[in-house]
Amino acid sequence: MDLPNNICIVGLGLLGGSYAMGLTRAGCTVSAVDLRAGAIRYALDNGLIAAGTAEDPAPLLEKADAVVLGLYPRALVEWLQKNQGLLKPGALVTDVCGVKGGIVEAVQGFLRPDVEFIASHPMAGREVSGVEYANCEMFRPANFIIVPTEKNTPRGIAFARALAGALGFAHITQLSSAEHDKMIGYVSQLTHAIAVSLMNATDNTHLAEYTGDSFRDLTRIAKINEQLWSELFFANRENLIAEIDQFAASLEGLKQALANGDEAELKRLFVQSARRRSLFDQRQAER
Repeated sequence: MDLPNNICIVGLGLLGGSYAMGLTRAGCTVSAVDLRAGAIRYALDNGLIAAGTAEDPAPLLEKADAVVLGLYPRALVEWLQKNQGLLKPGALVTDVCGVKGGIVEAVQGFLRPDVEFIASHPMAGREVSGVEYANCEMFRPANFIIVPTEKNTPRGIAFARALAGALGFAHITQLSSAEHDKMIGYVSQLTHAIAVSLMNATDNTHLAEYTGDSFRDLTRIAKINEQLWSELFFANRENLIAEIDQFAASLEGLKQALANGDEAELKRLFVQSARRRSLFDQRQAER
């Protein structure tokens, strides 16, 4: 399907602002709603949106063919419950949330029957927040995951694909909500948990004077938004705990190889790791 022309972004953070930038460049008429008047002003001044408000969203929502919710998980559900009556009949709604369990079911359970919510997840981000850092170029090497349910229509799924295509994502795929959250528990949440743990394992005050690229690369994502990531971790708690247990067992295996002086086992782990990383790189390059 062609992308709807009139799109409203609710929540002008880094992702919401980057969506606004990309969709405006794609020729859409983009409006925005945000609690921060400064965010709206910045987006207007820099040509990211055609209209915006930090007050009454009704005039913008009533005209929007599609709405992108750039909100934290709990705020997303609460906002949509409160404002769904303002949406245009036939409107398509999607999100950018990093977890789907409990959210998709809740929203599709109460949403008006003439409005469709199709969950999606842009696998892109930076260690900064706010529309002032918007940059739609970060989507070009990134994955975009569509998370449909039996309540979604071909029109809704086609919209999500058109949205990802207009924003320039390198790869578009579909997962169920359960598959998405299990995968995210490993590739995103566990990696953030490891980075946070590395920074908290010891006093790092003087490490900048000595460290190399390995420490910088491993801990880049430790500069974390505590409000957002607390919500994401708790919303996906069971999957994340299982992944932490699996990682701890793997680390324990390496520790035991060292403790036992087992050079052959240590080298086997290194060879296996290198092979898996090479395969990962190859598949990335083939996309």
